[in-house]
Amino acid sequence: MKGSRVGPARRRGARDWAVDTALFLFAIAFGLAEFSETVLSGWLLGADVAAGVVGCAGVWLRRRWPLGFAVVATALSAYSATVSGAAVVALFTVAVHRPARVTAAIGALALLLVPAYAGLHADPRIPVLLLMLLAGVIYVAAIGWGLSIRHRRQLMESLRERAERAVEEARLRAEQAQSQAREQLAREMHDVLGHRLSLLSVHAGALEFRPDAPAEEVARAAGVVRESAHQALQDLREVIGVLRAPVGELPSPRLSDVPELVAESRRAGMRVAAEVRIGDEAVPDAAARTVYRIVQEGLTNARKHAPGTEVEVAV
Repeated sequence: MKGSRVGPARRRGARDWAVDTALFLFAIAFGLAEFSETVLSGWLLGADVAAGVVGCAGVWLRRRWPLGFAVVATALSAYSATVSGAAVVALFTVAVHRPARVTAAIGALALLLVPAYAGLHADPRIPVLLLMLLAGVIYVAAIGWGLSIRHRRQLMESLRERAERAVEEARLRAEQAQSQAREQLAREMHDVLGHRLSLLSVHAGALEFRPDAPAEEVARAAGVVRESAHQALQDLREVIGVLRAPVGELPSPRLSDVPELVAESRRAGMRVAAEVRIGDEAVPDAAARTVYRIVQEGLTNARKHAPGTEVEVAV
């Protein structure tokens, strides 16, 4: 943000009116104090007053044209005593609204014009160097005050932008977490329902192609179909329940569930030889879940693509 312009891009509010009024009154009071000691007379005196009026009126335009106001007020300060207050306000304004290098240039110009002012308003009691020193102190104070306000505004703007970035990053992280949850949910539904529906397909196919099967066998197959359908609905409820639970609470099958998986396949007529040597306590939850899904997917694929083939499961 270094070198950026910091200025209000909004309509003047009550606080702005109060500040501008205070600076306007300061410019008038400071100018009148300087004017009270002027040695000018005649038309020179009238020109001094006119310059002061122009400078003080410019205070009301300082927010819109800070640099132009500073240049005009500083140039008039080389001649006019009554514009001196407006010149101080101009230095303050340009320090608030323009980069430091511009402020330094205007401040240096104002200081260089002090000897010209001293030549017109000669006062034997005050040496030119002392007058330049006094003017320098006033100018530095005005510029320092303006720079402090500018830096505070820049800091507030930086904090606001940082807060907005933090909110945006949090939103993106939430969207990413949602996307990952959806992908995990989709994988879960594919694994769970694919296995159950393949069992249903096998038994339904048996009922369809063996209409003359004994009643006991038909009843057994129908019972397996009913049980598989019920279990499929139960699994679907568990998976869909994730939508109501915090992210990360997906159903987590364990290695101890593998024998039941094998038993279901055997009841469906598959020949499965299974050997599970590892217990739940020896395997992290994530690894156990992965092993379970691999076995489940393998049994499902064997049932779909190699019916009647003996399947071996070793964990």
